[in-house]
Amino acid sequence: MSKVKVALIGVGNCASAFVQGLQYYGKQTESCVGLRNPQLGGLTTRDIQVVAAFDVDKRKVGKDLAEAIFAAPNNAPKVADVPATGVTVQKGSLLDGVGECTRSIVQISGAADVNVAEALRSSGAEVAVNLLPSGAVEASRWYAAQALAAGCAFVNATPNFVASDAAWAKRFEDAGLPVAGDDLVDQVGSTALHKTLLKLLSMNGVRIAETYQLDVGGGTESLDTLDRSRDAKRAIKTQSVAASLPYKAEVVAGSTDYVDFLQNKRDSYFWISGSYFCNAPMRIDLKFSTVDAPNAGSVLFDVVRAMKVALEKKQKGAVLPVCVYAFKRPPQLVPLETAEEMFTRFIKENAGH
Repeated sequence: MSKVKVALIGVGNCASAFVQGLQYYGKQTESCVGLRNPQLGGLTTRDIQVVAAFDVDKRKVGKDLAEAIFAAPNNAPKVADVPATGVTVQKGSLLDGVGECTRSIVQISGAADVNVAEALRSSGAEVAVNLLPSGAVEASRWYAAQALAAGCAFVNATPNFVASDAAWAKRFEDAGLPVAGDDLVDQVGSTALHKTLLKLLSMNGVRIAETYQLDVGGGTESLDTLDRSRDAKRAIKTQSVAASLPYKAEVVAGSTDYVDFLQNKRDSYFWISGSYFCNAPMRIDLKFSTVDAPNAGSVLFDVVRAMKVALEKKQKGAVLPVCVYAFKRPPQLVPLETAEEMFTRFIKENAGH
């Protein structure tokens, strides 16, 4: 199978982790610690190639991608020296890509907008990955339309509904193109951890009464979420977590706050209350800390390779096995183990591995 040619929409911290990860793992000869699937569908990380990138910040537009990923306001940790890529970051359309709270952080470029659909076509991009801020509802859908016009598969990492919106999924189906989303899961994410804890406790006979998960972060995405998409992300995470229980309980998940000195770190706080044998009470109070940007890397590596498989097999519309495996708000919510089985079967049946 030929290389997976990827276009990055938004050159923020997640894009930085993605590009650095390609360089980091491209040099590994034996150990691929940190990758869930060193090989997927016959493809390794060396088979992923970024061919186009779009942003609106003047510190990134016009720069080689290798330089742009380290430009402010990005604060993802540097783990690899990235040589010049030959990919120049192009000026995309602003639309609602920058919120009120982040206007003082993002410096909007005065360069003319490029024709994104034409830029995607001329780059040879096959998979466009939407890494815009969570609050960029209009911009996310506009870029989805550009992917359609260019004949690209579309991956929506944001919580804005694209793959899980029936009308948008139908547009991709009619165009004969695959789409995956919405709201990318983390590799070691708070939502997955929360769901796993609740399922484990419930399987052991514990009756969960109340539980919450609160997130605090210092990246630009955390500020944008607090400003524009806190309620949407809370609804998505709450639904996802609640679906892990076979009965109704009081669940709140995903309320986010911003603490600038945390930089690209994220702290998640969990509280679980329930009862077990003879109604004895049980409480869990837990803090979970991660670096935010790298959490997207391994999952995105899997998604873009899976979308290459989908393109090769002429899959169209929302690719449910990819959606349930890698996203918090797929078109259909299923248990974690079901999602794993669906994704494994999809790769095996369509890639022959």
